[in-house]
Amino acid sequence: MRPYSARVTRPTPAERVQSILYAARSMTVVSDGSRAEVHRLDDAGTTGRIHLHSPAEGALAGAGSRVPVRLEFTDIAPTAVRERLRARVTLTGLLAARYSGESPRSACMEFGQAVVEDSDGRRFVTLDELQDAERDPLATSEASMLTHLVDSHEELVPLLVRLVRPQSAQGMVRAVPLALDRYGVTLRLEYPGTHRDVRLPFATPVSDIDQAAPRIRALLATARRASHHGRLFA
Repeated sequence: MRPYSARVTRPTPAERVQSILYAARSMTVVSDGSRAEVHRLDDAGTTGRIHLHSPAEGALAGAGSRVPVRLEFTDIAPTAVRERLRARVTLTGLLAARYSGESPRSACMEFGQAVVEDSDGRRFVTLDELQDAERDPLATSEASMLTHLVDSHEELVPLLVRLVRPQSAQGMVRAVPLALDRYGVTLRLEYPGTHRDVRLPFATPVSDIDQAAPRIRALLATARRASHHGRLFA
């Protein structure tokens, strides 16, 4: 776990993986040369279905018959942006239980490696890093919060764009909220033939979902002040 700091403006790779696993409602299981799509995971997400442990723990536990397995996850933006794929996460290891159709039993997985691929590149995450990472309190509510912002408060999005520095409105087709996490909001600025993502960090990270709305209102207040004074803030 890393301490909260106003200087921290984005999740670590381990936090990204942890949040994607926690919020997952589907995954692809690859084992013995076959692929199976698993859907309708419960409210615990993957973390409630798959228990990760080190090889040493597996040996001590006498885990019995195990098979190599790869679990694949895709993180898709809940809003209608260009290129909605935000990240891919892959877990590999040895699974001590098989899947039956689309109803996975709780299973014990001997951890091999975790990889997250997103706009920042391809990063490996260790088991210790994954276990130390905190779940984002907004992970399972992000989709509903972003779609509510777009559907019911669309007029606020251009206001948030005023916080982007340097100014990026020239030639911009539209701006759409792409992501929301404990550290801030990410906007996707779309231009003819291209786009770029910008983060608007909160003053301090969110530790409880009830803090999300006040943090967003604080961003909007800063944007209004920026507009009033005719200048932009970082």
